[in-house]
Amino acid sequence: MKITLPLPGTMTSLFVIAMEQVPFDVESFVPWRITGPYKRTAISSAANGMLAVTHYTTPWKPAGVSLSDDERRRLRRTKHHVVVSSTAPPHKLPSVIQAARAAARALTRECDGLLIDPLIGSAILTCGRCAGEPTLFHLDDDWLSWDVQVHDAATCPPWNPADLGVCDCLRVTSRGLRRFALPEITLDGAACAHNLCATNLLRTVANRLLTDHLAYITTHPEATNRKIDDFLLIQPSDQPDGGLPFGVGLTPYDTEMGELGRTGSIRRLKIGPTPGTGQVTCLKVGPPPGFTGSLNDWLCATQASPNTTLTSVDFRPPDLAQVLAA
Repeated sequence: MKITLPLPGTMTSLFVIAMEQVPFDVESFVPWRITGPYKRTAISSAANGMLAVTHYTTPWKPAGVSLSDDERRRLRRTKHHVVVSSTAPPHKLPSVIQAARAAARALTRECDGLLIDPLIGSAILTCGRCAGEPTLFHLDDDWLSWDVQVHDAATCPPWNPADLGVCDCLRVTSRGLRRFALPEITLDGAACAHNLCATNLLRTVANRLLTDHLAYITTHPEATNRKIDDFLLIQPSDQPDGGLPFGVGLTPYDTEMGELGRTGSIRRLKIGPTPGTGQVTCLKVGPPPGFTGSLNDWLCATQASPNTTLTSVDFRPPDLAQVLAA
């Protein structure tokens, strides 16, 4: 089966710098005083209206942002905030948002401010090795975060949370993929003891999805939608430390509903747009067709090393004729 992903005409990404005072005109600072490999892109983006800087003489009020105690103390002392925004068609990604974040980093250092990415819901380090924007694009460079939640009516006995046979209370959802015109991805119904494995798996899937996506939109700049398979084969080269190839099933998912028959409640992560609009806002990651076993069994199998022999996994890729007919 094919999943149709809409490609919007433009994408907007925001970065917020909270600061105590602004000693200069920020509109003149960007792009002319941006240094490094993103100076030329920042200048051209500003000239074309794809990069904008707006100064507000009020403190910034965070919503849905996770900050450390020290970051919250710094935020309470601020009196101003600056918003750096990039607006561009998808085929201009990721260079335009890299230039925008480079500008935000430069402003943050100059004003001794606090740089926050509202989409991933956290602050961005601007000191030490993270002082400047990396030259090469990597999704792991603070472009993605994870919303980790546990259902209220957790099925795992509190005295034995590692009893994987009965535990299915964990849900992990990405935050940040929609910046690249992709749906967020989620894994729902795993054992809470598998928190790290679930996040590692989703990170691998996210990297593969984004790599394929950026290659497509670069070569199809006029496309208004993109069709992807509901089956993804993860190769050893897709995994940070290698590993066995494994299949992933992808299903359009409404995070407002959760799994059918699930008891208890969970604080919902709003990933927009509004459910019911016909747009795919989230993809559920799970075992592919042909996998015999539970979600937890599959999750463990995806983390196996290349030297592991998987005898309990009956994995069969989708029938080629069905894929071609989809």
